[in-house]
Amino acid sequence: MSAKFGLMNYNNARKHLSISIPSSSEVMMSPHIKSVEELRVLGINLSSFNTATQFCICTAGVFLFYLIYGYLQELIFSVEGFKPFGWYLTLVQFGFYSLFGLVELQLTQDKRRRIPGKTYMIIAFLTVGTMGLSNTSLGYLNYPTQVIFKCCKLIPVMIGGIFIQGKRYNLADVSAALCMSLGLIWFTLADSKVAPNFNATGVLLISLALCADAAIGNVQEKAMKLHNGSNSEMVLYSYSIGFGYILTGLLGAGGLGPAVAFCSQHPVTTYGYAFFFSLTGYFGISFVLALIKLFGALVAVTVTTGRKAMTIVLSFMFFSKPFTFQYLWGGLLVLFGIFLNVYSKNKDKMKLPSLADLRNMFLTGKKVRLLSQNV
Repeated sequence: MSAKFGLMNYNNARKHLSISIPSSSEVMMSPHIKSVEELRVLGINLSSFNTATQFCICTAGVFLFYLIYGYLQELIFSVEGFKPFGWYLTLVQFGFYSLFGLVELQLTQDKRRRIPGKTYMIIAFLTVGTMGLSNTSLGYLNYPTQVIFKCCKLIPVMIGGIFIQGKRYNLADVSAALCMSLGLIWFTLADSKVAPNFNATGVLLISLALCADAAIGNVQEKAMKLHNGSNSEMVLYSYSIGFGYILTGLLGAGGLGPAVAFCSQHPVTTYGYAFFFSLTGYFGISFVLALIKLFGALVAVTVTTGRKAMTIVLSFMFFSKPFTFQYLWGGLLVLFGIFLNVYSKNKDKMKLPSLADLRNMFLTGKKVRLLSQNV
């Protein structure tokens, strides 16, 4: 009797355990991620597409919004007298991002914070370093010189992936990073000769921004995959905490008053441009975070690096500039790097011929030509 009673209790316990675990369709999450298998970006349900289509949509979003973002960034710094206020632009940008993230999060059914606050404090610090130092460096460097440094972050991201997440990259990934970095350096060095404007302070700022950028993608990828956080949550908490960091720094350094006074005199060309600058940047971030979650930090950085190359190509289309073949060779090297990265992720589908196959093909073609000559 006692054995039977114990068996009944055991069965009841088993039923209780099975009921207490909800199915994936019942898990309520953000509009970006309504289930473990579902990912939404700006209302687009990426989960309904195959992997190739997801990659194309995310890449198109990154290119579209960040090309506009880069144009507006240069436009703001072209305003006479604005160059010393790069940190204030970052403060305004973080404020808009926090507002956009709050509005988006309020539209979701699940408003819980999934990623720990300590992790967000680290991400916010790295984000401030990446965007703040990058914006401020434009006050000391011209845009092509800045790109020379920013394009080199592919290799630091890989190094960060090894130390932060314990990743291992194959030869194709390493070769892709080297080709894209060297190609963009070659490409942009030719452009920097037109109006070189090197400054030790700017070089230091963009170098520090590069170091922060190398770590942030890996930290975001690890946090989002470990805690299943959504894009809107990541944007809201990381940028709102970063806003507090920058505001504290500006108040302590006494740089807030002069910046507010200057922007008040030019509200349209500062706050107006900054709004659209932030809006396109926010949309771009949504697609970058989707790339990070779906394909990893290395693929996301590869896409954003290719976007930098496109920015320079478009500058030749819309603005008259001298042309040298250094641009062509650098662009081809970047394209080869992109091909290597795509091949690394699709080795099973893309079977490249080996050296032995190429040798046999060459010998076969040679024999065919000799036979045709004899006939």
